[in-house]
Amino acid sequence: MAKKITIDPVTRIEGHLRIDCEVDNGKITNAWSSGQMWRGIEIILKGRDPRDAWAYAQRICGVCTTVHAMASVRAVEDALKMEIPLNAQFIRNLVIGAHGIHDHIVHFYHLCALDWVDIVSATKADVAATAALGQKLSNWTGNSPQAIKATQDRLKKFIGSGQLGIFASGYWGHPAMKLSPEVNLLAATHYLQALDYQRKINTVVAILGSKTPHIQNLAVGGVTNPINPNSPANLTVEKLFHIKTLIDEVGTFIKEAMLTDVAAIGAFYADWTKYGAGVLNYLSVPDMPMDTKGTVFALPGGYIPGGDISKFVPITSQREKSLYDGIKESIKHAWYNGNWDRSPYEEETVPNYTGFDYDKKYTWVKAPTYLGQPAQVGPLPNVVAMYLSGHEATKKYVDLTLKNVSALAGTTVGIDALHSTIGRIAARVIRCGVLYENMNVQWQALIDNIGKGDLDTFNAPVFPKGEQRGTGFHEAPRGTLSHWIVIENGKIKNYQAVVPSTWNAGPRNGEDALGPYEASLVGNPIADPELPLEVLRTVHSFDPCLACAIHLVDGKKTPISKVKVL
Repeated sequence: MAKKITIDPVTRIEGHLRIDCEVDNGKITNAWSSGQMWRGIEIILKGRDPRDAWAYAQRICGVCTTVHAMASVRAVEDALKMEIPLNAQFIRNLVIGAHGIHDHIVHFYHLCALDWVDIVSATKADVAATAALGQKLSNWTGNSPQAIKATQDRLKKFIGSGQLGIFASGYWGHPAMKLSPEVNLLAATHYLQALDYQRKINTVVAILGSKTPHIQNLAVGGVTNPINPNSPANLTVEKLFHIKTLIDEVGTFIKEAMLTDVAAIGAFYADWTKYGAGVLNYLSVPDMPMDTKGTVFALPGGYIPGGDISKFVPITSQREKSLYDGIKESIKHAWYNGNWDRSPYEEETVPNYTGFDYDKKYTWVKAPTYLGQPAQVGPLPNVVAMYLSGHEATKKYVDLTLKNVSALAGTTVGIDALHSTIGRIAARVIRCGVLYENMNVQWQALIDNIGKGDLDTFNAPVFPKGEQRGTGFHEAPRGTLSHWIVIENGKIKNYQAVVPSTWNAGPRNGEDALGPYEASLVGNPIADPELPLEVLRTVHSFDPCLACAIHLVDGKKTPISKVKVL
C-alpha cells in the first residue's frame, strides 16, 4: 500500500521547500513540489524608477543576488534598446563568472556532497591510504597526509564533543551511502578546503562589485567602475592583476580537486545515472556578451525537446522571438487569484492562499512553460547545449569528466549518463570549469580594451514617453533567469521575474504535466521511508533556491525541520 512522505522543509537549500511523495514497494510513484513562501517584489517595484529596479530585485535572494541585478538592468536596457560599453560588458561578465564559480563550489561541496559522503565514516579511514588515493587521482597539493590528518582530527573532535556542528542532522550510516572511509575522508578534506576557495573567488565579486552579497556597481547603461590606470581609488591594473591571481588559484582547485571529486563520486554511485532525469525539455540562453549590442556571446545556449539531441535548436541571441513569445506561466496549481497561462508581461501577482490541496492549489510557485511545455533549466541543460554547439571548453571538460568516471567505474560512461541525478551534479562541476576558462577570456578582453585607450564604462539611459517593454535574460548558476518589465512614462507599470527555481520547482502546469522536481522524483528508490535520503539527493541536484522562486515567509508555517510519514 502506498505511503505519503512529507519533507518540510527541505534543508541545505535557500528558502522554504516542501516535498511530498507517494512511495510504493520501495519506489516513488508520485510527487508534489511546494514553495512555502510568497514573493512580493513585483508589487514593491510598481511605480518606481526603472533605474532603481536592479537594487530592489537583487534582494529577492541573499544567495542569487548578482544574477537578479544583472537580469534587471538588462531588462531595462532591452526596453530602451541601449548599447553597453565594452568595458562594462567585460566587468559584468567577470562578476557573473566569479559569482557562478562561487555558487557551484558551495553547492557541490557544502550543500550537495553530504548526500553522498558519510562524515562519520571518514573518522575510521586510514590517513596514509587516503593520501595515497588522493595523490593517485590528481596532483592537488591539498592531498598531503598532513592536510588529511588535520581534517580527520577536526572531525573526531566534532564527533567526540557530541556536537557535529555543520555536519549535524546528516543521514550518517544510511544504507544508500556507498563510499569507503578513505573516499569519505578525502571528500571531507576538500569540503573544508573549498570554504577557502569559494571565499577567494567571491573576493573578485567584492572587488568589482564594491561588496557582496548585493553588488553596488551596476547601473542601467553599464557599470559605475571608473577605470583609471593611475588612480588607486579606481579600477587599476594592479587590482585587475590581483583578480587574475585569484582566478588562477581557484582554477587550480577546480581542475585538480573538484573535477576529480565529482568523477569519483559519479563512479561509485553509477547506479544513480538511472534515476532523476525527469523533464527532458532542456532550455538555456546564451550569455557573456562580447559586443556593445549584446548580439555576440562567449557561452552558447539552446533548446532540446524531449532530450532528443537530434532536435537541438541553438539559441544564439537573448532577443530571439521564441524566448519573448514562448515563455508563459500558469497559476492553476499556485496560490494566486484565477487560473490562467500568460506571458509575464501580462501577469498579475494577486496572492490567494487557499490551503494545501494535492489536486488543486498547493504552492506559491507558478508553473513556467516554453513553447507550451515544462522545461528543465540549469547547468545540465546549459552544458548539453554548449556541448552540442561545439563550445571548446565545454567539450574539453565533458570529455575529461566522462573519461575519468569511465576509468574509475571500469566501464564506458557516455554523455547520456548526464540525464540523471548524478549527471546533473556533474554538469554543475563541469560548468564551473567552463566558467573558469571563460573568466580568463573576459579578463584578457578587458585588459586588451583598456590597452587600446578605451576607458568608457557607462552610457546614460533616456526614457521616452509612452510604454516600453523589455526582458533581461541571464544564464544564472541555477539556470535560465528572466526579468520582464513594462515601463510607462518613465515609471515601472509591471514587473515579473521568471527564475530558475520557478522553472524547476514549479507545480503541475495548466495541462497538469508534472514540474521538473516532481517528474525527476518519480521512479527514485527509497531504502527507508523514515530516512528519505534519496529524495534529498535528487532535489538537491537542482540546487533549489526557493527565496528566488517565491518571496516573504508565511508566518503561519514555521517548522524547524520535519519528516512526516503518512
